[in-house]
Amino acid sequence: MPDKAPIRRAAALREQLQHHANLYYTLDAPQIPDAEYDRLFQELQAIEAAHPELQTQDSPTQRVIGAVLDGLAPVRHQVPMLSIHTETDTTPTGAEKFDARVRKALALGVDAPALAYNAELKFDGLAINLRYERGELVQAATRGDGETGEDVTHTVRMISTVPKRLRGAVAVQAAVIEVRGEVFMRRDDFEALNERQRKLIEGGAKGEKTFVNPRNAAAGVVRQLDAGKAAKRPLSFFAYALGEVVGWAVPGTQHGLGAAFRKMGLPVNDDSQVVQGPEGLVRFHEAIAARRDALPFDIDGVVYKLDDRAQQEQLGFKSREPRWAVAHKSPAQEQTTLLQDIDVQVGRTGKLTPVAKLLPVFVGGTTVSNATLHNQDEIDRKDVRINDTVIVRRAGDVIPEIVGTVIEKRPADAQPFDLYKKLGGKCPVCGSEITREEGEVDWRCSGGLFCAAQRKQAILHFAGRRAMDVEGLGDKLVDQLVEAGIVHTLPELYQLGVANLAALERMAEKSAQNLIDGLEKSKQTTLGRFLYALGIRHVGETTAKDLAKHFGQLDRVLIATEPQLLEVNDVGPIVAHSIHTFFAQPHNREIVEQLRACGITWKEDDGTADTSPKPLLGQTFVLTGTFQTLSRDEAKDRIEAAGGKVSGSVSKKTHFVVAGAEAGSKLEKATELGITVLDEAALLAMLPAADPP
Repeated sequence: MPDKAPIRRAAALREQLQHHANLYYTLDAPQIPDAEYDRLFQELQAIEAAHPELQTQDSPTQRVIGAVLDGLAPVRHQVPMLSIHTETDTTPTGAEKFDARVRKALALGVDAPALAYNAELKFDGLAINLRYERGELVQAATRGDGETGEDVTHTVRMISTVPKRLRGAVAVQAAVIEVRGEVFMRRDDFEALNERQRKLIEGGAKGEKTFVNPRNAAAGVVRQLDAGKAAKRPLSFFAYALGEVVGWAVPGTQHGLGAAFRKMGLPVNDDSQVVQGPEGLVRFHEAIAARRDALPFDIDGVVYKLDDRAQQEQLGFKSREPRWAVAHKSPAQEQTTLLQDIDVQVGRTGKLTPVAKLLPVFVGGTTVSNATLHNQDEIDRKDVRINDTVIVRRAGDVIPEIVGTVIEKRPADAQPFDLYKKLGGKCPVCGSEITREEGEVDWRCSGGLFCAAQRKQAILHFAGRRAMDVEGLGDKLVDQLVEAGIVHTLPELYQLGVANLAALERMAEKSAQNLIDGLEKSKQTTLGRFLYALGIRHVGETTAKDLAKHFGQLDRVLIATEPQLLEVNDVGPIVAHSIHTFFAQPHNREIVEQLRACGITWKEDDGTADTSPKPLLGQTFVLTGTFQTLSRDEAKDRIEAAGGKVSGSVSKKTHFVVAGAEAGSKLEKATELGITVLDEAALLAMLPAADPP
């Protein structure tokens, strides 16, 4: 009696593969990573190889999977668009096995010369057939099931890199040239698209969604019924193969075809090259793998094709695949694994980031056990739960992330995650309240000056040039002070002595004394600088100055209510709430008092209006280049003291551009817009005399 286990397993695999192929190719909504699909596909191949009687004509191993969407007209391919065999052995052996198969099929002996191959990138996009008649683009179609695709001419015409008319007399004279290639989306364009989509969704737009990856984004755009909508989503195209050809003598080599495409004005990827034998294939595979993450678009490996087209014809095809080509995969950048728990990390700026604790999985060339979930909104949007099977993505040195869940594998005990409830509303490091402002996606710790996780960032900001301006206190020294346990809070900076500083690595006694002197000098400051130095969220230099000008005294800022804070120039509800929340924390108030006790002082007043002359009131300036007598910071301070505003970019609203030596593009933009350009002397002539030091 035959063993029924392989029969049942083969049937189950065919059903699974058909389901996931439909999601991927037809609906552009994959639920599993490519690596998981490949694993299922290889398992079915192995069963069919061991039990040939189980192989069916409609098996995914025997045909190209795809379907025509409703609303898109079917297009019958005159020359079938078949897929390429995938070699999933990502080691050099994968290339060597392909060369050995080809040599055997060509009946070449061991002494025969090495074969020439055209090695190309395997783009992660959507295969497209472009039909040109007498040089004019008349139709664009997807691959579909290899025999019948979808008419997507209306959207493909919107792709700027797809020529609407081929160049050269040869192309124009040919009755038909079908060019095949890949439509894809660059990573930067993909990120920008998803950011726009998120804003639309947050704004209540109906029917909008974010995309899983650039490939599915590209496919979704191409198969969009609305050409106008597709025009707003940037796509790119590379040509690499032919379909039907009538009236054109096709070049005799694969690389010659690429050169002919270029002459016709078709974009061809520059990474394609001719290599010799298995050694050349291996070198190409390894070189591309090393550059994979630096490429501006996604690939999932490389493609090897016999360069000689006569040899290609000699080998022909096997079922759904050419014998003369193979796709050699790179290590998977996406894998599935179990999400065992979710922890929360506190970043240097107080941002709380949920981190997935994973059953270790090998992905992107390394073993991953942790992955970022970004924020609560992302967890909710992706419906990620503890005990889910999740899709983990890792590319190069980028922090691994969870890109989705495999819903069909969700167990009954899968637990939704709520960051606020898990933490009880308190920072896991310092116990301060956590807050999330209206319109924000991130929860944050409110204990900026107190929280150990934010200590280095708080110190560096406090000592910055536009804040307390402590000379000699940079990143490396702050790292040493914090990691050695010498400085825990800002007031401890002013308690440092030469002896404990000189003991630090690369810190001589003179350098230590210079820092002590810099700290002492910083004690004489302004209220605006001090408020800015505290690192209150949303309080930049200008707001800090406005607070100082409005209240005149620190004590008045400390006790100000949100309505009172709203009376300050340019302070809105979010900023007012942030300031009030900061000073409502007892530990923040305590650190402020300790800093004052260290001797930090400034000139205070009763908060009455500033009566100094404001000759530049209402005028906007942009500074560019290097000045002789003023630093950029000094120029900015004096312009603002005179009532003017300093902007970082030139626009039609700019009144003056002050240009020093080596002025750059801002000066060019000013000239282009007809904006008045001043030199340093002209600016000084407009400013009131500087107060004596």
